Amino acid sequence: MSDAKSEILARVRAALNDVPAGETAGDVAVVRDYRRVGELPAAEVVELFAENCADYRANVRQVSEAELPGAIAAWLAERGHRRLAIPADLPAAWRVDGVEWVEDRSLSHDELSAVDGVVTGCAVAIALNGTIVLDGGVAQGRRALTLLPDYHLCVVPAERIVELVPEGIARLGDAARAGQPMTMIAGPSATSDIELNRVEGVHGPRTLDVLVVTG
Repeated sequence: MSDAKSEILARVRAALNDVPAGETAGDVAVVRDYRRVGELPAAEVVELFAENCADYRANVRQVSEAELPGAIAAWLAERGHRRLAIPADLPAAWRVDGVEWVEDRSLSHDELSAVDGVVTGCAVAIALNGTIVLDGGVAQGRRALTLLPDYHLCVVPAERIVELVPEGIARLGDAARAGQPMTMIAGPSATSDIELNRVEGVHGPRTLDVLVVTG
């Protein structure tokens, strides 16, 4: 055993010296005095989400419901994307003209990698940390759909944005109990090596565009 490992284990044992014999984790009450409900007005929650989401190098635009189809078309044209994978239940209003929409009906990994990108909705978005969560529900598709293509355009309705993490987790309760896998997105996929050289697109889309629908 290495000296470092021995020292770590010794510290763990020392920290556990005052634990009564037979005590389990379930015997100790967990203090949950953190905030569970946000206090900001709805408009400020949306602004906070947009700001923090952009901090993760996502591109964020706010649009009205009426402007949404045009905004989708404009962004795809701007990116030069013409062939997009989508969940089979993506709303018809989002399927703008001039684009080949490829419904994901068990597309292979090679087929998903060959499209220009993917368009989805989301389950919930968290303003405090700018995170978008997909749970496989309506207009979201399976995990592979948003992990393999190099581009992701995500539509985030304002009513799905919450201020705090506990609020977001609470909204995901039914999906969690049903065993649905979650995908938490904080900007485009990125990693860095030991020299802190950032590389994007390693574990998911290289580019993330977000349309926040405010009404």
